[in-house]
Parts: sequence; structure tokens; C-alpha cells
Amino acid sequence: MAAAHSIGIPAEDHRRAIRLWLYAVAALVFAMVLVGGATRLTESGLSITQWRPVLGVVPPLTAAQWQAEFQRYQEIPQYRALNNGMSLDAFKSIFWWEWTHRLLGRLIGVVFLVPFLWFLWRGRIGPGLRGRLALIFGLGALQGAVGWWMVVSGLADRIEVSQYRLATHLILACVIYVAMLWTAAQLGTSKRPALAERAGEGAAATRLRLGAIGLLALVLGQIYLGALVAGLRAGYIYNTWPLIDGGLVPHATRLFSASPLWRNFFENTLTVQFDHRMLAYTIWICAVLHALDAVRSGGKSLARAGALVLAGAVTLQAALGIWTLLEVAPLGLSLAHQAMAMLVLTAATLHAASMTAGERREVIALKPAVSQR
Repeated sequence: MAAAHSIGIPAEDHRRAIRLWLYAVAALVFAMVLVGGATRLTESGLSITQWRPVLGVVPPLTAAQWQAEFQRYQEIPQYRALNNGMSLDAFKSIFWWEWTHRLLGRLIGVVFLVPFLWFLWRGRIGPGLRGRLALIFGLGALQGAVGWWMVVSGLADRIEVSQYRLATHLILACVIYVAMLWTAAQLGTSKRPALAERAGEGAAATRLRLGAIGLLALVLGQIYLGALVAGLRAGYIYNTWPLIDGGLVPHATRLFSASPLWRNFFENTLTVQFDHRMLAYTIWICAVLHALDAVRSGGKSLARAGALVLAGAVTLQAALGIWTLLEVAPLGLSLAHQAMAMLVLTAATLHAASMTAGERREVIALKPAVSQR
């Protein structure tokens, strides 16, 4: 009894507070990915040519500071090739996109770190959860460095950033987002039914769990391919559907024209877009079959609802992707396509986390500190 009184706040209240905090930070990551997409689509990502993690939070405030910032941009190849002769006001419009993107990154770091330290100080995070949250923070710090590594690739010999680095930057952001959502979802109340009660017994439960995890992995892979498409500007070509380059499957000599062979999967615009389409079809088929399996297995409503929502989101995203392609990737549709990709990722993550929560909650259980008697 003395130990219970010394805790003060029940563990469930601790879980709820940490869960809400993680969801709030995840929402900021979601917003940052969308702003990052707008920054890329408006060719704004190279408008700030210096990395100043602390001082960079303050934008130019005087005419002289604006002119100095503009002059630095005028020294890189992108300005000479794409924006030669642009006005200072036009430069400001692209500058603000990149500045906002970087500001969100800094804000996410603060909003994550300060509550994390507070929860640690109050003894509200057990060892398992402490290590997971520290890893997420470390990935966030790495993401800042990866972002600058990406920008550097476009400052000297190119007019855009490397598609390899762009894809790395985006997929790392998505991994961080998934880790936050997954952890928050598994901090749900211990009164929730176990997996066997939610999704049926035995083989059906295992099959649905593996299917949910597999779909999450496929969605992450598709986002990576989407980043390659974006980095190569491949969405502006081959704007027909269901045919691509004149056929359902392009000729092998066109798909594998680069040497060595592996370069085609990252640098050949036809191959990258074809792979993106094929994986989209695969995800849609798998999501529909998974939803049908969840309905037929007689599982509880949580498994069925998650699978059906995911299948619906994937279907909507596929239709939006086709529309965006046929319209030659206009800004509005491209942003909607990226936003929908994040919503699909959200649905896939929460569904997979809910299917495994009964088995994994013990790993991140909270162990509030108690006073020594």
C-alpha cells in the first residue's frame, strides 16, 4: 500500500499522457513531410544554402540580409539553370517554404525532447520504453544531418538534390513516424482484449498479424519508390495508364538500358516509374485480400475495421495516383497524393500495431519509480 501511495498517479494515467504526447509529435512529423513535399514541388529546397541548426531559426530581417541570402542562392547551379533573373520577391516565396520546413524540424526536436526529459525526471518511463524513445530521438537527430546531406548534393554539380538522398531523407522520416505511432498505439489501456480475442484463434490470428506487418513493409517500400520517382521527375513522363511506354510492360531493352543493371532501379525513369506502378498494384491486391481474410476469419471488430480501412485507403490512393499521373503531376494533385500516402502509412501502422499489441505491450510497460521505505 505504501508503494501504491508513493506512485501518486496510476500507470494508466502515465500511459495516456505519453500516448497523447507521441501522437502530437507524430502529427508534427506528418505536417513536416507534407511541407517537405511542397518544398520539393516548388523547387524551394535549395533556397537556403547554409546549415545553421541554431542561428538559422531567425530568418533575414533587413533588406541587406535578404540580399545576402539571395546572392548565396545565385551562386548555385539551380539558380543559373532554372531561375536566372528571378526577382527578390520570387526568391522570398521559395525561401519561406524551405525555412518553414527546417523550422518544423527544430520544433519537432524540442517538442519531443522536453517532455521526454520531464517524463524521465518524474520516473514515468520504464527501461524498455526509455530505450525505444531514446532511439526515436536519435533517429530524429540523424534526420537533421541527412536533410543537410541531401541539400549539399544539389549545391555544386546538380540543379536538384540526389534522388538517392531524397529517398533516404523521406523514408527515415516515415520510419520515425511509424515508430511513434506504433509505440503510442501499444501504450493503450491494458484492458484491451488480447490478439486471439480480436482476430480469431490460432492460424487465422497469425496469418492476419503477418499480413498486417507485411502490408506495412510494402507501404514503406512504395513510399521509397515514390521518392525516387519524385527525385527523377519521372511523374512528368509516361503519362498514360494502364499502358506505359506503349505497353503494359515496357520492352526489356528500355527497362534495362543502363549499365550496370542495378542502376536502372534507381536512375532509369522508365524502370523507376514502372516499379512504382507494379508495387502499387501488388499492395492493392494484398490489401483487398487481407481485408477479405479479416472478414471471413470471424475475428473481432478491431481486426476487421483496421483491414477494411486500410484497403479503402489503398484503393483511394491508387485512384489518386492514376489521376495525378494522367494530369502530369500538377502541384495540387501531387501534394494530395503525398498526403494520402501518409494516411495510408498511418492506417497500415495502426492496424499492424493493434494486431501485435497483445504480445508486445509487456516490452514497453511503464514502471513508475516508487519511494524507498
